[in-house]
Amino acid sequence: MIFKTLWQSISKNKDKLSDIRAFSDQFNYKTSIHLRFIDFDMMGHVNNSVYFTYLEIARTKYWEEIIKWDWKKTGIVIAHAELDYILPIVMNDKIAVHVKTSRIGNTSFDLEYQIVKIKGNEEVICSKGKTVCIAVDYTTSKPTAIPTAEKQKMLGFEQLTP
Repeated sequence: MIFKTLWQSISKNKDKLSDIRAFSDQFNYKTSIHLRFIDFDMMGHVNNSVYFTYLEIARTKYWEEIIKWDWKKTGIVIAHAELDYILPIVMNDKIAVHVKTSRIGNTSFDLEYQIVKIKGNEEVICSKGKTVCIAVDYTTSKPTAIPTAEKQKMLGFEQLTP
């Protein structure tokens, strides 16, 4: 009885899933991901390491379709990657990945992601993540300034201020 009384007296905060759902309203780019048989583990859900492959597929499409990154001039390496797992992805799920540039520096920028299940007209968030990306000069293999054209496309598409 004391336990119940203690819980009743604690003020209720928004649950974490509510915060995560609000996160989804801030994305301008989404791409579908095809699930492969090899993605699944013996439990019948997508293995945790495969989620990073989904992020890679989505960011590559984002860079090609929206940013038009010139790979012949400047490369990109991932300096940091993180992912919060919320719900499992299982066979026959239809999924998509939302991608956005959330921060742009001189040589680095952050991409944020969310992986969602498509259920009719609704999206159910399965995970959210972030990568820190570094622009790299191929000739020196060192960080370099983000090319002006690509930086302007990220700023414009995401409506960010420099």
